Amino acid sequence: MKSWPAPFVPIVPGRSPQVRVRDTVSGELVPAALGDSASVYVCGITPYDATHLGHAATYVTFDLLVRVLRDSGVKVSYVQNITDIDDPLLERAERDGIDWQQLATREIGLFREDMTALGVLPPDEYLGAVESIPTFIAPIEKLLAIGDAYLVPAPDASRPQAHDVYFDVSRDPKFGSVSRLEEADMLAVFAERGGDPDRPGKRNRLDALLWRAHRAGEPEWDGGPLGPGRPGWHIECACIACSHLGVPIDIQGGGNDLIFPHHEMSAAHARSFSGQPSFARAYVHQGMVGLDGEKMSKSKGNLVFVSELRRAGVDPMAIRVALLAHHHAQDWIWEEADLRAGQARLDTWRQAVSGNGGPPAEATIAEVRAALADDLDSPRALAAVDAWAAEALSSGGDDLGAPGVLARALDSVLGVRL
Repeated sequence: MKSWPAPFVPIVPGRSPQVRVRDTVSGELVPAALGDSASVYVCGITPYDATHLGHAATYVTFDLLVRVLRDSGVKVSYVQNITDIDDPLLERAERDGIDWQQLATREIGLFREDMTALGVLPPDEYLGAVESIPTFIAPIEKLLAIGDAYLVPAPDASRPQAHDVYFDVSRDPKFGSVSRLEEADMLAVFAERGGDPDRPGKRNRLDALLWRAHRAGEPEWDGGPLGPGRPGWHIECACIACSHLGVPIDIQGGGNDLIFPHHEMSAAHARSFSGQPSFARAYVHQGMVGLDGEKMSKSKGNLVFVSELRRAGVDPMAIRVALLAHHHAQDWIWEEADLRAGQARLDTWRQAVSGNGGPPAEATIAEVRAALADDLDSPRALAAVDAWAAEALSSGGDDLGAPGVLARALDSVLGVRL
């Protein structure tokens, strides 16, 4: 699948220190890369609506991670999927009276535009679930063959004696190790986030769908021995990550609402069909962005869309700076004041680098790099730039090259174009 154009990334003297991130599972700061290469997999959007600020915060965060890793000398292999077939997409298409493929194409195009405007680096591989379906069949067949998956009759399917395929979570001794939730807590969120705990015929209420037999009115693909149908959500990411990055990957990323069930289930699937003891060495999660006191989500309808802000004339770099003002791991509430502060900060920085010289920039660039290498501490990085800009505007400076090298550094590692 086509991603979006890659922005130019300036080369800046020096290098970031070793990048460390806080692993969601252990709670510890761990190296994002163990050597001179790193594999990063980030869960993409389900394209049934436009990019809201929660999405933007997630992809800006992992853009930062990729930028600072590469700035530290690490070769990054970055893969992102797009869930271009799933129940929410089909339901929204039916609600709006539009073909589901047309809806997906429209929203994927808008997402590309938003990512381009925000200066987000495209992944090395951008893969749709639909184009990847042929690669899902063999892993599901293997899960059935080793007894980690089973068949559930689907009497409402379009063909007689059809079956759905489910993953048996009881077969995975490490199930629960990603989210560290008790079973009662898992069940409380399972149905809200794509699960079907009350499906008749399942062995365990938490068992996850791997392959859904075709129902009338739904799209279908050739599942070979599985029969016509379509894949479940979690197996898609497990297969795409394993196929394109290998197992274990270094970093699994996404919003913290994916910790359970999505990241828990994907890890369980991947461990089972790969035979490897671990799916990801570390998990990094973006906090939720809220509006009016609640998490920003499509189900609640309390969304601020990047495209609408852009159409209103908002500078995308002001949106990016506003997002970077919050640490990625923290939940926070979006307010209009965030955008005003982002624009004011951007204006100040632009004014400061437009002067004929300024204070030396080397220490500021080193602090920006150090902050981002320390669990992507973007608020600390922004504060360092604020301090340089304040000095430049109040006292000036005679380092003629400082404004230019600082501007290039901000473009390179922060992704902020001045």
